[in-house]
Amino acid sequence: MSRAEDIFQKLIYFGEDAIDEFIINQQTEELFLDFKQAVSTGKNFTTLHRDDRKNLAKAISGFGNSEGGVILWGVECSRDVEIGDVARAKVKVKNVHRFLSWIENAISGCTIPSHNKVRNHIVSCDENGDGFLATYIPKCDIGPLMTTTNASIYIRSGSNNVPAPYSVIAGMFGRKPQPNVELLVDNRKIGALENAEEDMLYPKSIDNPPEQYVKLSFALKASNTSNVIARELYVSCTTKDTGGEYNKVRFLNYNQMESITGAEGQLNLITRPELRLPPRGIIRFCNVEIIFSPYIDSDFELEGVIGAEMSMPKDFRICIPKNKLRSFVARVIRGEEEESVLLNEFFNDYFQGEL
Repeated sequence: MSRAEDIFQKLIYFGEDAIDEFIINQQTEELFLDFKQAVSTGKNFTTLHRDDRKNLAKAISGFGNSEGGVILWGVECSRDVEIGDVARAKVKVKNVHRFLSWIENAISGCTIPSHNKVRNHIVSCDENGDGFLATYIPKCDIGPLMTTTNASIYIRSGSNNVPAPYSVIAGMFGRKPQPNVELLVDNRKIGALENAEEDMLYPKSIDNPPEQYVKLSFALKASNTSNVIARELYVSCTTKDTGGEYNKVRFLNYNQMESITGAEGQLNLITRPELRLPPRGIIRFCNVEIIFSPYIDSDFELEGVIGAEMSMPKDFRICIPKNKLRSFVARVIRGEEEESVLLNEFFNDYFQGEL
């Protein structure tokens, strides 16, 4: 996971507490993070204020032409002589849902070409509808991106978006396009099954073994979202902790891949040399089955990475603290909630990575 993704995920999971931490620790603006106050209030106009649009366009160009970054709207930033621009105070965005709509509508028109991977998340919203918005701008693979506001190409330098020198622009135009491989998780299923259906998940030596266990399964796939052919696609998964002695992680149906032997609990797959994935193509790596017993005595943790030759690797991770895992397994076994609700909780709360 890149530094920009890490900041964005932190804001998603910790909400306004993450902003409070930035202010307490005097977090500086940096290569991957920008603080902005929103000028748009809606009092005298019905669209995004030109200053907010200008800041958004510069950030999309600067972060997109560099290694990505995050704009946090709703934080006052002031200059510290010793350490630079630091977060000082919260200045909530008025009507943050309306501001989000204006930002979403403005993104495609901020740069040429448009950056279609920009994502937004409302960090928090109070009873008056005011709050904070995070805008995540990943590195763009089809750059360079030029702003429509002043026809400039920016790059990120330190804590600022600055016009790119001629030599840098020339290098961008001469750079060979790179493939971009994104993770897809499909065919998600979860359910409680009888012990007899699992080839003796619990040995006969156990006194009073539970009658049911939980099976969760999904397919790991990859999508080539770039405009060039992707070659030598790969995925690696490592099960660091299953959560309990009777839990299992299985990797199935990867016969079309080259398997490289790794450590116990590790899967290493790579496509065969003759396989090529065209733009917008999708490939399935394998199916994953996770067996959860009610006997939970540790956290569950699985880490993985996907990528391709000449592309930026993408990390993903499943991490569930043991107390939450016990509760989750018990709820699945009780069968009182819909499968879709449980799957959404699992992949939204415990699966970290871009899906």
